[in-house]
Amino acid sequence: MENFEPILNPTPAQKRAKKYLGTYLSVILIFVSFALGLLVGQIFLLKKDVTNAQGLQIEAIFYDRFINHSTMDFSQFWTVWDMIREKYVKKDKLQDKDLFYGALQGLVASIGDPYSLYFVPKEAEEFSKDMAGELEGIGAEIAVRDNQLVIVSPLPDSPAEKAGLLPGDKIMFINEEATTGMDINTAVSKIRGPAKTEVVLTVNRSGKTRKVAIVRAKINVPAILYKLQPGNIAYLRIMQFNENTIFLLDQYVNKMKEQKVTGIILDLRNNPGGYLETAVEMASEWIDKGIIVSEKNSNGTTKIHETKGLHRLAEYKTVVLVNKGSASAAEIVAGALQDRGKAAILGETTFGKGSVQEYQNFPDGSALKLTVAEWYTPGGKNINEAGITPDIEFKQDYDKEKPGQDSMLKKALTLFSTKK
Repeated sequence: MENFEPILNPTPAQKRAKKYLGTYLSVILIFVSFALGLLVGQIFLLKKDVTNAQGLQIEAIFYDRFINHSTMDFSQFWTVWDMIREKYVKKDKLQDKDLFYGALQGLVASIGDPYSLYFVPKEAEEFSKDMAGELEGIGAEIAVRDNQLVIVSPLPDSPAEKAGLLPGDKIMFINEEATTGMDINTAVSKIRGPAKTEVVLTVNRSGKTRKVAIVRAKINVPAILYKLQPGNIAYLRIMQFNENTIFLLDQYVNKMKEQKVTGIILDLRNNPGGYLETAVEMASEWIDKGIIVSEKNSNGTTKIHETKGLHRLAEYKTVVLVNKGSASAAEIVAGALQDRGKAAILGETTFGKGSVQEYQNFPDGSALKLTVAEWYTPGGKNINEAGITPDIEFKQDYDKEKPGQDSMLKKALTLFSTKK
């Protein structure tokens, strides 16, 4: 990232618009370097007075170091800004911080990548809680696919799952408000809310539309669920790839050794993903040498993530359960075990979210999540959009299953009756 230095002692001609813009210099520098592609073919100065989160005014003067890359005139941004502040019919209700954050959100949205997002401070705080497994809402991961808001996966035992939401359900309305053109941040803010309050989603599944009333709840999501199945088969359900996952995995691996399990079912269904490093460490328990995943970034370079750790599960026959709600880090693990011949993949083709997001916090509490690379399996398959194709196709018919039944898990258990 380029580092911009403020130019001291500006000339009077450089002093304009004394009331604008709300937040920190570091965030604005990102905006200047990336926003609207300003790169005008000559060196010049930009200046605005900034009102930071504490209400203090800071003179922000920027030096454009990019030359002859674009004909865009960045002054047009300030012209539009000034027109809004001076002529908008309800200008008394305008706040500079809202205009500023809105500009940044629009900037990131213009990329057209559903996984690149700019979070205002409150949204950034909620995202951090999500990754820690703490939230109040319906307990479902959502995304934009083909310009449509969809359910990626409801969390097990969440209000969303209990209400019958399934991966792939299209969210058409949120409390009677159409989701057409709605970005992820806005959708999440409208779906979330205090525990014991209600939100009504209108969802479309296979061409049929229905309204679903869901009572929000406080959700604490365990990273892993463990249970010993008939035949001494260990069942590991990975709920999230967060900071607690590997700690719990280590405990359960030790428990499996004590129980002398004969095989493992690794359940990655409806898992929306999480940390890359956690996925690499998990897959490494099965893979004793070589590549787990590689990532290719915008400049064409490739970063290799090789196996690490003790590889304590390398000799266990393993079946991995996936469906179209398995995404991101879950796809890394499934793809690695499949390509390395360490597991049979059972279920449906996964979601296809194979990209790397870099997460950057800013001093005002806001944050940027930006796609910087795409993931490839050890065999060179691009996970993004294509997803992981299972070795054994199996689609659950949830409408025909009674509470407590799990036909895919039952199918997985039958695979252990054959030799490895």
